[in-house]
Amino acid sequence: MIRFEDVSVTYDGAAEPTVRGIDFEVPEGELVLLAGPSGVGKSTVLGAVSGLVPHFTGGTLRGRVTVAGRDTRTHNPRELADVVGTVGQDPLSHFVTDTVEDELAYGMESLGLAPDVMRRRVEETLDLLGLADLRGRPIATLSGGQQQRVAIGSVLTPHPSVIVLDEPTSALDPAAAEEVLAVLQRLVHDLGTTVLMAEHRLERVIQYADQVVLLPGPGEPPVLGTPAEVMAVSPVYPPVVALGRLANWSPLPMTVRDARRRAADLRQQLKSQNGDALKGRGAVIDVRLPPRGRDQPHTTRSRQPSAPPGPSGATTPRRPWFRRTRTTPTTPSPHIAEVQALSVTRAHITALRHIDLTITPGETIALMGRNGAGKSTLLNSLVGVVTPSSGTIRLGEATPHRTAPQELVRKVGLVPQEPRDLLYADTVAAECAAADEDAGADPGTCRALVSELLPGVTDDTHPRDLSEGQRLALALAVVLTARPPLLLLDEPTRGLDYAAKARLVDVLRGLADEGHAIVLATHDVELAAEIAHRVVLLAEGEVIADGPTADVVVSSPSFAPQVTKILAPQQWLTVSQVRAALHTGAGS
Repeated sequence: MIRFEDVSVTYDGAAEPTVRGIDFEVPEGELVLLAGPSGVGKSTVLGAVSGLVPHFTGGTLRGRVTVAGRDTRTHNPRELADVVGTVGQDPLSHFVTDTVEDELAYGMESLGLAPDVMRRRVEETLDLLGLADLRGRPIATLSGGQQQRVAIGSVLTPHPSVIVLDEPTSALDPAAAEEVLAVLQRLVHDLGTTVLMAEHRLERVIQYADQVVLLPGPGEPPVLGTPAEVMAVSPVYPPVVALGRLANWSPLPMTVRDARRRAADLRQQLKSQNGDALKGRGAVIDVRLPPRGRDQPHTTRSRQPSAPPGPSGATTPRRPWFRRTRTTPTTPSPHIAEVQALSVTRAHITALRHIDLTITPGETIALMGRNGAGKSTLLNSLVGVVTPSSGTIRLGEATPHRTAPQELVRKVGLVPQEPRDLLYADTVAAECAAADEDAGADPGTCRALVSELLPGVTDDTHPRDLSEGQRLALALAVVLTARPPLLLLDEPTRGLDYAAKARLVDVLRGLADEGHAIVLATHDVELAAEIAHRVVLLAEGEVIADGPTADVVVSSPSFAPQVTKILAPQQWLTVSQVRAALHTGAGS
């Protein structure tokens, strides 16, 4: 159905091709996963299938890409629209109508389908993706995850024979991601639809893939094989594979179910050698919080989370580059932020209801919940973008929505879901220079952050030429340059591969060690397990759980990480914890 024949793509002004030597075939009726580190050209490969590359992006495509027998060099995206449906990393760039129902119908209208067919397919898609309650909502009022489901639905309604998706679950909560992937699998199995998908959160999608195409790095040819074959050699792999590698399981498990069946010996080894390994070790367990009432301050026993695992399995040493001579900002209050009885109503929709929250220095909080639960609204309230309908927010002595921006930036910083909102310069170097100036930081501070988060990105790179994950990392560096005592991140691992996520975790741990408070709105349960001291669960704008990470996520089928599911009833959260415990047992 899709065939690449020695394809290379060189964008205008680039010295080297973004991808080269791409040669593989996607059979009809299969779901093929495109994997690889950030920046290796996965989005370029997907764009070549839909004709966006090079007809829309420009540049030179050498070789040949055919879809259902049509050569994408001679067929532009419009001429491929009846065959290929595409969902990119940014759903907002795809929307052409104002409401959910109109967006689902638009593609079918363009193809001239009959009204009764359109009506039936819209209803089917609303039900499939859990969008029925949102059918009349303006798209602009939806959360990022809800918008992503609408974008996916708009591609499903025309029933294309090929669907191309770039990071389709990146903004979805775990339950919604499973629903979307189950729909795609049903299309593949029941209707013979061909799906080519790029996704960094391999733990979500690897079990659905018939084949995996790995792009190892610039200039290296792709590796094609079954998920188990490719994961055995891949530089990026999910926690279930990391645990299988650690335990020397062969073949490697691709699902939690397969891993659980083989984990009996590992569970026994952990129990017998390290019966108390969870006490005082690991990235999360060593910061268990005591039971408290709603008005009792949050405290932690330890502020020394373990370092994230490096590529070889060893822990990554702390890097001194993020430490500065200036002291960490302090406030008269023991809390960096205090939220009391906060409610927010927007466009006649109650987004938050009576939120009480305290945030202390050195604390990392994962803000979790389904799409539309109010996570982004809470972050925007903390940074002063949203005005409370009732209740109060205090950052020390400051009220966010009443504080001047130039003063507020030194108290709180937000990295939004759309990092482009913070990026306006023509080069990475110019962005960094502006960030240093705005923050009053030493020259080179922002660039040092970029070098750690985005190794290999040159000063003259235009931000728009970066991948979604790379732009997010650049925006994070810009915000961190001001060293705000409270750092807010909205879906910070969206578009990041595992190596980039490990570098981000290292940065955030260093900031927490210095006394900065961090609040992450995230659907990435593996990130929460790795770094969060505390998890706050939201539902329908209300806090339904607030406590130590281990207590909250272990008891949740939706938000438990893979290692927890595999090794239950033992309460392990990450592969790094298991590795440390095994090494301790081996050395005793």
